Amino acid sequence: MSFTARSISNLKEQVNIVDIVSRAVPLKRAGSNYKGVCPFHSEKTPSFVVSEQKQIFTCFGCGASGDAIEFVKRFYNLDFNEAVEKIAGEYGIELEKRSGYGEDLDIYYKINQEAARFFYRAFTERANKGYAYMKKREIRPEILKKFGIGYADEKWDSLYTYLTGKGFDKKLLVELGLVSENNGRCYDKFRNRVMFPIINTSGKVIGFGGRAIDPNDNPKYLNSPESKVFRKKNNLYGLNLTRSDASKEGFIILVEGYMDTIGLYQGGVTNVAASLGTALTENQARLIKRYTKDVVLSYDADNAGRSAALRGMDILRDEGCRVRVMHVTNGKDPDEYIKKEGRKGFLQLVENALPYADYKIENAKQGYDLTKEEDKIACLKKIAEVLSTLGPVEQDIYIRKVARDIDVSESALRMEIGGQSAPAEAPRRAARTEEQAPEEELSSVEKDLIRLLTRNESYVEELDWHPEVLTTDIGRRIADTISEDVAEHGSLDINRVEDVLDDRDRAAFVQVLETIPAVGDEQKIWDDCLNRSQIEALRAEEQRILNIFSLAEDGGGEEQQELLRRLMQIQEDIEKMKRERMRV
Repeated sequence: MSFTARSISNLKEQVNIVDIVSRAVPLKRAGSNYKGVCPFHSEKTPSFVVSEQKQIFTCFGCGASGDAIEFVKRFYNLDFNEAVEKIAGEYGIELEKRSGYGEDLDIYYKINQEAARFFYRAFTERANKGYAYMKKREIRPEILKKFGIGYADEKWDSLYTYLTGKGFDKKLLVELGLVSENNGRCYDKFRNRVMFPIINTSGKVIGFGGRAIDPNDNPKYLNSPESKVFRKKNNLYGLNLTRSDASKEGFIILVEGYMDTIGLYQGGVTNVAASLGTALTENQARLIKRYTKDVVLSYDADNAGRSAALRGMDILRDEGCRVRVMHVTNGKDPDEYIKKEGRKGFLQLVENALPYADYKIENAKQGYDLTKEEDKIACLKKIAEVLSTLGPVEQDIYIRKVARDIDVSESALRMEIGGQSAPAEAPRRAARTEEQAPEEELSSVEKDLIRLLTRNESYVEELDWHPEVLTTDIGRRIADTISEDVAEHGSLDINRVEDVLDDRDRAAFVQVLETIPAVGDEQKIWDDCLNRSQIEALRAEEQRILNIFSLAEDGGGEEQQELLRRLMQIQEDIEKMKRERMRV
C-alpha cells in the first residue's frame, strides 16, 4: 500500500517534528532549536539537534538526518509506508491511497505467513526433532521465537492439507515452492527440516530455508525457489531484525548462513545478517547501504570463503561501502566461536579485520614462498594488479607498505604498477570515495523518461534495450531503482522507490514527479525521448569536432578533412531528426 504525494505533503504540514521526536527522545531548547542525546548511536555529549523552523533533525555525531517521517522510520524500525501510517494514526490524519500497478501480491504474502505459523506451531506445541536439534545447538527459546523458527514434520502432505483447507489455491502453493506436484499428486516440499522463515525489511515472509535434521537427507539446506515475492539477490536473512542495530553500531557483519546469524545475535552481536547462500549481489549491497556504509565480511577461511570475500568486497566497494574482512580462527564458524569465546572475543576478531587493500594483498601472497626469487617476482606482479585499482593516495600508502614488507624498492614497484591499468583507468566505480565528481543534474530526456516509467512500468523493459538514453549516473541510479522495485515486487511503488534512494537522488526524483508533466500518448512520449536522446548524442559529437577545429592551426590535413565531412553529416542528421520529431 502506498499514498499519494499530496497526502504525504499534507501530513508533513500538519505534524510538528519536535512533538514527534520528543515522544522518544528527551529534548531541551538550545536557542532556536532543540537538542538531545542521539537515539541512533551511543554518545554522552548531546549532538542531536531538531529544528522546528526547518522541520528536520540532524545528528552531528553519526550524520543521521531527515524529516519527521525519516525519524519514525529509523527509531521504530519501519519502512516508509509504515512510518506514514503510524504518524497518521497518532494524529488522526486521513491518507489518500495511491492506485497500484500490476497484480496484487498480498495473497502470496498471506500464504507464506500462514505457512510460517504452521511451522512455528509444529515446532513449539509438541515434541519434535527440529526443536531437539536447535536445543542441541544451544539456541535459547526467546531467540527461537524472535526469528520465528519452525519445524516441517516428516509427513508428505501436512502443510498441503493445512493450506488448501484454508482455501488457498494449489497453483499458488506450487508457485511459492511450498508444495511440489508430480503426476497430479501434490506433496510438501519441506519435510523433516528445521524451518527458517525469510522476512524482508517490511516484515513480510517472502520465503523459507529448511535445514535437514537427518544427516542422510540431501541437500543439507533447501531454500524456497525464486518467486514473485522472493528474489534472493534483493534480500538478506535477519536484516528485518538487525537493521537498527547496524545503524546504531555504525557497521554490519555479513555471515554465510542462518545459524551464524542466529548464533551471533544470541551472543550479543546483533548487527549481523546473511546473504541467503548466494554470492553477494549489487542489490544486497545497496540494501545494506541504506543502514550503514561500513561492512565486515565474516566468511569461511577455505578457498570458497576467500573467493566469496574477494567478490563481495569488490561489489560493496563499488557501491561506496567501506569493507573489511575477517576469518574466524581455528576452523570454527561464527556460531561456534562466539559460544566458546563470547561477545568480547568475537568483537576482538572484528577489530582486527583487514581493510580492503590489506586483505587483497594478503590474499595475493597465498601460495608463494617469498624467500624464493621466482615466487617473490610472481607475487609482486599479482600485488601490482591490486595496487593499480586503488586511488592515488591509497596507492601511495600501500606502495610504501608493500615495498617495506617484501623488501623491494618503491620505484620498482611503481614501474610494475605502470604496466598494469593506471588508477585513473581502473574499472572500479569504487573509487566513488568521498572525492566524487561535481553533482550531476538529470537531462531533460531523463526527466521525461523517469516520469513515464512511473506512469507505465512496462517501459522498464523497453529501457533495457536502450540504455544509451540514460546519460548521467543519477539518471541510471533512479532508473535502476525503479527497475529493481518492479522486479522484486511485481509492481511499482513510488514511495518505496523514494525510500531506497539516497538524499540527493530522492530529491531529484521527487522534483521530477512534482514538476515534469508526462501527458499524452505514452508511446509517443517514449519515441520522443529516443529521438531527443539521439539528437543530444549527435550534438555532443558535433561539439567535440568543433572543439578540435578550434585548436587546429589549419584545415588542410586529411584527418581534418575527414572530420569536416563527419561534421557536415552530423549536422544533416540532426536537422533530419528534428524534422521527423516535428511530424510526430
